[in-house]
Amino acid sequence: MSNYSEPLVKIMSHRNLVSRSKILILATVLVVAAAGVAQAHHSFTATYFEEQSVTIRGTVLQFQFRNPHSFVHVQAPDENGEMHRWAVEWGGSSQLSNSDLNAATLRPGDIIEVTGRPGRDPADHRVHLVYLLRPADGFDWGNEPGETFD
Repeated sequence: MSNYSEPLVKIMSHRNLVSRSKILILATVLVVAAAGVAQAHHSFTATYFEEQSVTIRGTVLQFQFRNPHSFVHVQAPDENGEMHRWAVEWGGSSQLSNSDLNAATLRPGDIIEVTGRPGRDPADHRVHLVYLLRPADGFDWGNEPGETFD
């Protein structure tokens, strides 16, 4: 009887080894994917001076309503009066939708005023949005509870 049971034991051991290998490969893939997601979400303090404030006033060039963060591109002067394209980082579309905002909230040509945290590299012309005002109709964002993002 041992002659017949020995191949069966080898087959079962091989199946266990294959199952363990599959589990190990799946676990490795999940760890690598999770690391990529964690890496994709940057630290605001690494990109912006969170203890400083800057205000720009200019014309909306583009509003990218998306996740994980929306961006408003604004043509506005710097502190020396030189015009630049500023990248204003805002909350993701999922979060902004909860404040009744959508892709049509800001349109190219809108004049807006943005107050936020300046980027660490001045040449990047970046702002982490804290408050936004569209003077033409009084639309604003950043003064009400829940109108923040991180």
